[in-house]
Amino acid sequence: MASDVPPRRRRLVITARAAASFTPQGRSVAAARAFVRDTLQGWGFADIVDDAVVLTSELVTNAVVHAGTQAEVLCLRAEDGVRVEIADRYPERELPLRHPDERPYADPDRESGRGLMLCAALATRWGVEYTATHKHVWFRLDLPDRPVGTRSAGPVVPDQFLPLADSRVRVAVLQVDAADAISAWNEDAEHVFGYAAEKVLGRPLAELAAWPQTPGTGTGIAEALRLSRWEGSYGIRGADGRVIPVYASHLRVRDAHGEPSIVCLLVHDDERALLQTPARATASDGQLSEPRPVDPFEVFIGSPAPDDLDGLLQRTVERARDMLDADAAFLLLATDDETELEVRATTGLPSTRQRFARVPVEAGTSRCYGSARLPAVHDDLSAVPGAVPLLESTGMRSVVTVPLKVEGRLTGSLGVAAENPGRYTNEEALRLQFAADRIALAVESARLGELERLRRGSLSFLVEASDLLAGTLDRDQTLALMAQMTVPTLATWCAVYTIADQASDPYLAYVLHEDEERIDGLKALLSRVEPPEPVREAGARPWPATAAAVGGETVVLPLLARNRVIGMLTLGKPSEEHFRQEILELADDLSRRAALALDNARLYSERTAISRSLQRSLLPPGSPAIPGMEVEVIYRAAGEGNEVGGDFYDVFPIRDGAYGFAIGDVCGTGPEAAAVTGLARHALRLLAREGLGGPAVLERLNAAILDEGARSRFLTLLYGELHPQPDGGALMKVVCAGHPLPLRLRPDGEVTAAAEPQPLLGVIDDLDLYEQTLSLDPGDVLLCVTDGVTERREGSRMLGDDGLADVLTTCTGLTAGAVAARVLRAVERFAAEPASDDMAILAFRVPHPREGS
Repeated sequence: MASDVPPRRRRLVITARAAASFTPQGRSVAAARAFVRDTLQGWGFADIVDDAVVLTSELVTNAVVHAGTQAEVLCLRAEDGVRVEIADRYPERELPLRHPDERPYADPDRESGRGLMLCAALATRWGVEYTATHKHVWFRLDLPDRPVGTRSAGPVVPDQFLPLADSRVRVAVLQVDAADAISAWNEDAEHVFGYAAEKVLGRPLAELAAWPQTPGTGTGIAEALRLSRWEGSYGIRGADGRVIPVYASHLRVRDAHGEPSIVCLLVHDDERALLQTPARATASDGQLSEPRPVDPFEVFIGSPAPDDLDGLLQRTVERARDMLDADAAFLLLATDDETELEVRATTGLPSTRQRFARVPVEAGTSRCYGSARLPAVHDDLSAVPGAVPLLESTGMRSVVTVPLKVEGRLTGSLGVAAENPGRYTNEEALRLQFAADRIALAVESARLGELERLRRGSLSFLVEASDLLAGTLDRDQTLALMAQMTVPTLATWCAVYTIADQASDPYLAYVLHEDEERIDGLKALLSRVEPPEPVREAGARPWPATAAAVGGETVVLPLLARNRVIGMLTLGKPSEEHFRQEILELADDLSRRAALALDNARLYSERTAISRSLQRSLLPPGSPAIPGMEVEVIYRAAGEGNEVGGDFYDVFPIRDGAYGFAIGDVCGTGPEAAAVTGLARHALRLLAREGLGGPAVLERLNAAILDEGARSRFLTLLYGELHPQPDGGALMKVVCAGHPLPLRLRPDGEVTAAAEPQPLLGVIDDLDLYEQTLSLDPGDVLLCVTDGVTERREGSRMLGDDGLADVLTTCTGLTAGAVAARVLRAVERFAAEPASDDMAILAFRVPHPREGS
């Protein structure tokens, strides 16, 4: 009895959960994507991984980047899908509801709201929930309804439409252990693939499998081996090097000890009916459903129809060939603009006619086969050379082709061919057209589904590629990333050429092949080929120069950055494969991102080299050897990449028997402070060698600093003259202009200040400075430092002058080098964080006479 009560929504039954938290940092977005991807692949949800990763990326970006809060990601697995929740701690943000007089809640050109727009476009269901402390955005993705593992009886099919198989059917059976290595290999496997068992046992299955690598269109082999059951098509590289297309059924089992393994049944792809799981039978209330009329599509394709585009197309050409008793058959799909046809499935044709080769829709008005838009029959192709470009040099003589159309639009072309002339008439063309009409809508629907999956996978691929490229400014690492992202996802091999400037020739900078053993050989081959010509036009173009040397199809994409060609990205495939247009478009997007990253790395390297060269010019050329004195200098500039900062030092000869020394600190750090550093150091040397005393030298330096005007910075400076004495001591004259006082260490451990404080430089015009004299006896140490040492902090604690004196007290009996090293070690250990200020340490010591003997 019918009921008016609406059915209740089925409650979500959670079978597994995984959670993780991510700190408010930019790199957390990539970590969240990896967490969701690994979780869903581990659950066997490969079909919805790409959508989940894209949505997670947007929502976590909103939390950790825009809101600046911690993000909590929760994945909940159900039998028919997954729910992902992203929570942040910024609940006061309002949900951007749409009102009649306001613009939509999301705009593709705005940052805000884009995550919700993607949820609405990709998710099965989604929503936003608020609590007092959190804001939750959740989305649900349902698994596609794929009947697997069911039984049913197919309709009665005439004998001529039954699937073909060899008279001796061979089913290769192999077993793969938990480490993905082959542990069993039967006789049929030896016959089909040409390997004896002892040649393959222990080898990873991935070494033999030619697995489809188009992003977003399938599960990888590692993921497939983790699923409880899997069916599909891939290739196995035979002993002769050829790829043998197979249809496989994988079942994951465990032995008596609980060890898992995978049993794989494989047959030739054209015998897939032997293993392919039939569709689920429908039943109601325990009663078998009523017999339904035989669908002409199922009669032609067979039941069940393949649930993937490649399987459907391959089954179509095989059925078309058998239906007309042909020697070969082919199916091409039209591009979006209907100007070209792309080969997607063939049978009976040489390997050079393989997938993704392209032929024009219009073959030319002067030829009998003028267009693929109409059915055509050719009795003898030798009489009309070039009428069907795909069949040139194949030995085929007669051919019939018919269009695939949906709502009047050309979507493809189906053809069969025979080696004998005159095999086909208009009657065969009508039969083939009837079959094409039955399958056209199914093919177009499957093609659009594949295109959508490819686009979503491409989006996920580009998001991760952009993150990787933005994470480095090293040129060599950028080149390696470019190649590793393209191989094997987009191409079998890749070469990157770089161009230093417009007058330079392209340089082969990096080569990568999916088979590592072939990288050196490929690099040697490419080095003997003239590099591709740099062009400014974006997009992929063929590179025929490699055909003889390397073989296969090769395309070149320019690396354009800032209106300049900085290199070329070259992609190649083996001779039996061709590039899809979608893959070339994805490679074009990647090349633009990679070019900008490569140019940024170049600019960073150039500026770093210039900066370091200029900074080195500001450093003293070296400390002179002073008779009867030990001198040690330690210098550390703050900031990454800085060799010179606001602190500086110098030790230089003035005249015979007299040496000048200085240690100073310019206000601030970095390049601006370094400019004043250079002025002070060079001015000190020049003025001291003019015979001026310490106060006069510093007064003139003060005037020079003030003359800099707005660029001037105040300066603390300890300047002195050193005169070694014949009796083994040393006489020093020092002026301490606002600088930390020098400390004198006696052999008995006593530490005292060796000068008095005076005004600093660069503040006032009229300075009244004076010179102080001190004598160093054998064993005495004079320690001079900048405030980067004394002002070292850990929270509220500071090392200070007293802390430095305590460290110096422990240095009795040490050489000048050991004293400086101990002070540096004490400063570094005082706090866990790296030093934020420049630091200079200058130590003098008068050795005992016996030490020099």
